[in-house]
Amino acid sequence: MPTSPVITPGPQPWWKFGHVWLVIAGPVIVVIAGFITLWLAVSRPDPVVEEDYYRKGIEINQTLAQPEKSLAPALKGRNHAATPAVDQPR
Repeated sequence: MPTSPVITPGPQPWWKFGHVWLVIAGPVIVVIAGFITLWLAVSRPDPVVEEDYYRKGIEINQTLAQPEKSLAPALKGRNHAATPAVDQPR
């Protein structure tokens, strides 16, 4: 009784293995995210610093130098909520 030869399939191409695509997917996603980040950086530039930034900084320092004037509403509101009216500073 003759037996028929067993036919074994040849090696499959690399793209038919799922693990290969799993290994390739990570770097591909990172490259795509890099291009998206580059596009966002080029299409939406940062705003320019204002020309008179130094003057505005000096104005802020002058406001902070007088804490009784700059914090008056906060202190009055805080004291009103925490202490009775007779104990509030005037």
